[in-house]
Amino acid sequence: MKNFKFLCVGFLISVFSCLGGTDCENLPSHYKSFNSAIQTIRAASFKIKESVNTSKSSWVRGAFYYSCDGITGFFILETDKQSYLYKGVPIEIWGGFKNADSFGRFYDYNIKGRYQFEL
Repeated sequence: MKNFKFLCVGFLISVFSCLGGTDCENLPSHYKSFNSAIQTIRAASFKIKESVNTSKSSWVRGAFYYSCDGITGFFILETDKQSYLYKGVPIEIWGGFKNADSFGRFYDYNIKGRYQFEL
């Protein structure tokens, strides 16, 4: 019976460690590097964690949105050359991006230069 209890506790610990890293409400305010910021955000537990199929785009390879409160959040855009990270992007902007006829055009007119992420 003791072995069973230890197995159950070990199982629960492994399940909770796989569920994500930091709670999104406790994300650090500063990061050592851009890559560590993206890794930390992707590993955190968010209320909203979405991506969109960007296969129809000629240069956008991936787009992801992470929000703690369902009002604003982090937006990650991946291209062949690099990834871009933005903070404070309203969920309505994310919705517009997901439904855009052109991801690149929507990004250029509605996200680029309007939202920032500082290390």
